[in-house]
Amino acid sequence: SGNQQNPAVAVNYPNGSANRKSALNGIGADDYSPFTFKALNPQTINSRLNPNYSFDNFVEGDCNRLARSAGLAVAKKPGITSFNPLMLYGGVGVGKTHLVQSIGNEIKNNLPNKVVLYVDQNDFTSQFLNALQNHKMQEFQNFYLQVDVLILDDVQFLAGREKTQEMFFHIFNQLHQTGKQIIMTSDCPPRDLKGFQERLLSRFKWGLTADLQEPDFETKLAIVHRKMQADGIDMPTEVAEYLAYSVDTNLRDMEGVLNSLMFHATLLKKDIDLDLAKEVLKNIIKEIQSDVSVDFIQKTVADHFKVDLEAMKGKVKKREIVIPRQVAMYFCKRYTQLTLSLIGSNFGGRDHSTVIHALESVEDMMKTDSNFKNTVEELGKRLKMRV
Repeated sequence: SGNQQNPAVAVNYPNGSANRKSALNGIGADDYSPFTFKALNPQTINSRLNPNYSFDNFVEGDCNRLARSAGLAVAKKPGITSFNPLMLYGGVGVGKTHLVQSIGNEIKNNLPNKVVLYVDQNDFTSQFLNALQNHKMQEFQNFYLQVDVLILDDVQFLAGREKTQEMFFHIFNQLHQTGKQIIMTSDCPPRDLKGFQERLLSRFKWGLTADLQEPDFETKLAIVHRKMQADGIDMPTEVAEYLAYSVDTNLRDMEGVLNSLMFHATLLKKDIDLDLAKEVLKNIIKEIQSDVSVDFIQKTVADHFKVDLEAMKGKVKKREIVIPRQVAMYFCKRYTQLTLSLIGSNFGGRDHSTVIHALESVEDMMKTDSNFKNTVEELGKRLKMRV
């Protein structure tokens, strides 16, 4: 989740200062790790934060509410809350880097005397190896011990790096003991990290661990609207809804689709409409199918009713699960070519008579409950966009 656009780290050397080039560009023989012989200045140190990331443009949803709330609490009182360390985890492109950099920017804006540093694991490891090769280990450690808020992105890539973990263990301990804030991101919770020293993993669990999940429909829709507003683009609601439903991978892919859509609209001198959106997506996302799959129907219905997908597909008989399951079966009959038996097999191995009962139940409820009818019709419209 690192941001490749971050500037190089400003490094103080005994005979002056220099910029450490990104690890992506290779490391020169004279390119040492960051170290310093004098106190770091919060006003002049390059925190490597992207100023475009803020809480204002981080869209909140059920998928990230706990993580965002914890981040805000840490931003207000870094090192003082019990959320130390704050470990945020989730898959690719769910907003981890955006959130941790928002925390860093908020702290810098409100507490300018705090030394804030964002670094991804690649840079930390490269700096450490340079320090090791050039006998600058003490200086490397001293540099990091002067940081008030350390943000380490993609910590999972420290796996198997014994010496780097050893150094991070000592830095972590001393920062934590002196009330400094540590923030980390990972692609999985600490309990699932492999190739780590047990004592380091136990420290990862000292504070709060919060996950960021793939965004649901409402969150993706809000993200589309926010992006379009920021760029001054007028987008019809049906197009925004189509994108929110069709891009079911991650937020980074959504950003790419929106940028591509705006580029095509500008190039072709056309307004953004549903036809253009479908044309652009067809060329970008291979997973977009011309028909509606059972998986897509199940996920869409579960998202809409805010129920657990596996429970809806399984044997649970609670009413709040049964109704969404029946609605999903109803749409499978309507939008797929599957037989009733095959539809039933996708819902915990149920037989065709159960599916018939589900179809009748949905149709009966639509006749007697106008709210339910509106819900089914709204879902039907959204699914139809996929066809």
